[in-house]
Amino acid sequence: MCLGIPVEVLACGEHFARCRGRDGEVSIDIRLVGAQPPGTWLLCFLDAAREVIPAERAAAVNAALSALSAVNAGETDLSAFFADLDREPQLPEFLRTTRP
Repeated sequence: MCLGIPVEVLACGEHFARCRGRDGEVSIDIRLVGAQPPGTWLLCFLDAAREVIPAERAAAVNAALSALSAVNAGETDLSAFFADLDREPQLPEFLRTTRP
């Protein structure tokens, strides 16, 4: 299984960036996303950036990864990791039907 891990760019070179992630500093291949300024968040798979993401998405992915760690440690109450799920789900606009 391959998981996307969010990392924040600390310094960027031509092909690699020094980033900070869940497990400390890592070197990330940035050839698919190009050079990025410090502070940019990247979603990485196997130490290669695949997508530039907003900080909010990075936080949500990190929360989900923390939930996986909690489950692995035997925890069963995961509500703290998914605060945005305590609301009624909404259908996307294109799936909603209006009836006269």
